[in-house]
Order: sequence, then C-alpha cells, then structure tokens
Amino acid sequence: MNIGEILQRLWTDSGFVRIFDHWENAVMVVIACVLLYLAIVKGFEPLLLMGIAFGMLLANLPLSGMMHMELFAGKSMAEISFSQVLHEGGLLDVLYLGVKLNIYPCLIFMGIGAMTDFGPMLARPSSMVLGAAAQLGVYCAFILAILVGFLGPEAASIGIIGGADGPTAIFLTSKLAPHLLGPIAIAAYSYMALIPLIQPPIMKAMTTNKERMTVMTQAKPVSKSTKIIFPIAVTIFCVLLLPDVAPLIGCFMLGNLFRESGVVERLSDTAQNALLNIVTIFLSTTVGATSVGYIAGEDGKNVGFLSVSTLLIIGLGLLAFSFSTAGGVLFGKIMYAVTGGKVNPLIGSAGVSAVPMAARVSQNVGSKYNPSNYLLMHAMGPNVAGVIGSAVAAGFLLSVGKALGWI
Repeated sequence: MNIGEILQRLWTDSGFVRIFDHWENAVMVVIACVLLYLAIVKGFEPLLLMGIAFGMLLANLPLSGMMHMELFAGKSMAEISFSQVLHEGGLLDVLYLGVKLNIYPCLIFMGIGAMTDFGPMLARPSSMVLGAAAQLGVYCAFILAILVGFLGPEAASIGIIGGADGPTAIFLTSKLAPHLLGPIAIAAYSYMALIPLIQPPIMKAMTTNKERMTVMTQAKPVSKSTKIIFPIAVTIFCVLLLPDVAPLIGCFMLGNLFRESGVVERLSDTAQNALLNIVTIFLSTTVGATSVGYIAGEDGKNVGFLSVSTLLIIGLGLLAFSFSTAGGVLFGKIMYAVTGGKVNPLIGSAGVSAVPMAARVSQNVGSKYNPSNYLLMHAMGPNVAGVIGSAVAAGFLLSVGKALGWI
C-alpha cells in the first residue's frame, strides 16, 4: 500500500466524510458550540451547561463511538440489554447507566442536601407557600401536554420540567416515560442553566417598581436542634405520605443531616464537594450525550433529538418554567399585600427548585432597583422549599400513575 492509498484510507475512515450523513447531527454540533459559548463566555451556569454541551458535541460527531442511543431509545429498563451496553457500548453508554438506574439523581440530591441551609425557610415558614406556588408550571404543562396529544405518563414527565429540578425530572421520567428521558433531561437542565435569561423578564412584567424595591427585615435565627429535627421529621412525613419519593427525599435529607448534625464533618464535606462534583460531571455529560440529532426508528423515521415530539417537549418545558416563575411571583404579590408591603414579591420566583441559581436571580433583579437591598437569604427560603415541593410533586404524579395503571 503506497502513501496515496494510506492517505485516502485515512480520509475515508475519518469523520469528515460522514459529518453530513445526517444533517440533524450537524445541527446538534452547532447547537453544542453555541451552548459552550453561553457557558464559557457568558457564564450561564457553566457547571451544568458545559458538561451538557460537550456531551452533546461528543455524541453527534460521527464515528466517535462514545454514545449509542439506539441501545436505549424507546426502551424500558426491562428491555435494555445491560450485557450489550457493557460489551458494545462506548464510555458514555456505560456512564449513562447511572442515569437510567436513577443512581446519579439520588446522589446529586444527597450533595445538594449537604449544601442546603433550611434556616431561612424555617425562620420564615410562609416561604414554604412560595415554594409550593412555584410548582404551578408542573400542573399547567401537564394539562397542556395532554391537550397537544401526549399520553398521561408522558405528560406527567413533561410537566415535572416546571419544577426546575433536573434530578427529579430524570427520576420521574425514568419510571413513567423512559423513551422521553433524553429530551426531558436536556430541557430541564438547559432551562435551569438559562434561568438568568428566562426569569427576569417575567419578574419585571409582573411587579411594580415599588414592589421590587421592598426591603425585607432579617428573620430570627433558628436553633440547632430545630435544624437537626427537621430533616428527620420531613423524611418520616414525606415517605409515609408518598413512598415512591423515598429515594430522592431520603438522600436529600440524609445529606442535610450530615451538615446540621455537626458530628460528621468529613461526610458532609465529601457529599457537598467531591461527590457532588464527580456526579455532576457524569450526569451533565451523559445527559448532553442523549441529544443525538438523528436516530433511525423501526419505521425509518427519525426518533432522535430533532424530532417533532422533542421540539414540543422543549416548548412545553419553557412554558412550564414560565408558569412556575409566574406562580411564585403571583403568590409573592399576594404576600406583599397581606403583610402590608413587608415581603418582596421577587423572592417568589425563587420558589422553583434550582438552588441557588433562582435565589441569585431574585437578588440580582432586586439589587438593580435598590442597590442596598439584599434579598439572597430571603429568597433561599422559597428556593429550598421548592426542592421539597418538586420532589413531592413527582411523588404525587407517581402515585397518580400507579392508580391509573401507567406503571
């Protein structure tokens, strides 16, 4: 074989020859580059968005062999051949099993629990109402998804995007509609990362300058014993009420107990740093890798990311986020009126469970209208309440699914 033949063989075996085999994959490569720009240059939650975007890039580059969505697409857990994944799959295929088996979402919740201070919520219990109100998007998107033709379990999985909680969305979807896990996970995490773009226009449209300038007084401190009892009590109550949500609530509250007990500092530090960082890398990269532009279905139609159903899910997910933000702000306005102007309605938007991203958005918007205003700790109350609220919403939808025979 001469030099010319070797070079020709190298060219024909390269991905450059196959890059335009399916235009959908080429489009996803462009989208991945745009998301990387937003993460690196614009700083839109790079901890999540960078992994998602790079996983998307790897999965759509031809011949990389790192992700084979045909091993998972449209299959329930019982239909997936784990032996085939381990023997024929690439690196991301193997790591993706942690998503399908709900390992990563629960470990993420443990790390978030170890980082969470329930003090602001316990000091101002009324903030729990804002966390509950911000789940409005879950139920609105569920109804809209039914109206546009999705089946009940699919609609429930789409609706949970409104909780702004990626691990919860993965947890629920893997049980109700595993064939939609890719687009729903991408929608949930992408919108979480884009909260600084999505929420401010809604917050400004729904509030007045006077409301946005409201200064809130510092609440009384919460005792250490209260903080220790709280995760234990919540676990008992929630698991008895909604047993299906035990893995999420249990891991979340265990992580929080590590933090508040004060006797396992090493475990708390590991959970909120090393463990959370490692699992975030695995989860974000594999979730991004599910966004393969083209996957041939049994009928020859594209069942990949750039399909009609995926675009509908992305659109409904945006509506879910918007309704959730609006629900929190609306109840914030009600509390503003009831308390005689002592509650800034902007903290209601933090009722979605994207911790602490949504709370930072409340702080940033408020400080633009009153530079001396410090809303972050006040917004953390609804924010952490939203984490519990989204998990409870997922448990409720799972219970409804069982009652209706979805699972």
